[in-house]
Amino acid sequence: MSNSADSTSAPVRRFRPVRLLTGGVFALAGLIFWMSFNTAQGTNIRTDDSMLRLSDLIQERSRKNGDLEDSAATARAQVDALARRDNGGSAQDRRLTALENAAGTRRLDGTGLTVTLTDAPPNATARIPGVPQPQPNDLVIHQQDLQAVVNALWKGGAKGIQVMDQRLISTSAVRCVGNTLILQGRVYSPPYKVTAIGDRGLLRRALAESPAIQNYQQYVAAYGLGWKVDEHDKVTLPGYSGTVDLHYAKPVG
Repeated sequence: MSNSADSTSAPVRRFRPVRLLTGGVFALAGLIFWMSFNTAQGTNIRTDDSMLRLSDLIQERSRKNGDLEDSAATARAQVDALARRDNGGSAQDRRLTALENAAGTRRLDGTGLTVTLTDAPPNATARIPGVPQPQPNDLVIHQQDLQAVVNALWKGGAKGIQVMDQRLISTSAVRCVGNTLILQGRVYSPPYKVTAIGDRGLLRRALAESPAIQNYQQYVAAYGLGWKVDEHDKVTLPGYSGTVDLHYAKPVG
């Protein structure tokens, strides 16, 4: 039997952990249902404003990088001219020219060829009996295809290579995101052009003997991926105009 103080005091409310957990589950489920409803009502990943803004930002940054490269090329040409004037010796000039050629920062002229890679039509079907119908990835140019062409041309003795409008150097990386090429801070869409200077017979032979390109040619025949090789009696590759500094990760602490 309780005393009067106990009988008049307010009751203490105790929440059981199971009730708290149940309430949290219902709250989370409600949030998920609301988000799903909102997405179904108004989100389109192909036309969403945020995606468009991101695409515009990438294109703008690519244009800005191109402008900076042009400025850097002009400044480098002025520095090189001053260096040759100050050195004054033919031996130093020859050594500087040799280093520029090796680094890819000097303009290069000569005979060569251009390889053009193009996506297949989006509605392409199998052209060869017995070949399965294509998947979307079968109809676009991939990073491995561009790398195969570049590697084959180097193996064929290319003196210099240009992808799209950019000269490749030892630190250049050919990377693709989807069917978009990202090269040295700039963005490109197909068709992709790879131009090399060298002995055209050796370059063609290297392309024909590449196992990766032979595999690509099967998709050309089966689904209509683009492949074209044009020879040039004379072609000019611009010197690389971007930064040559190496960027690498550093341990913390």
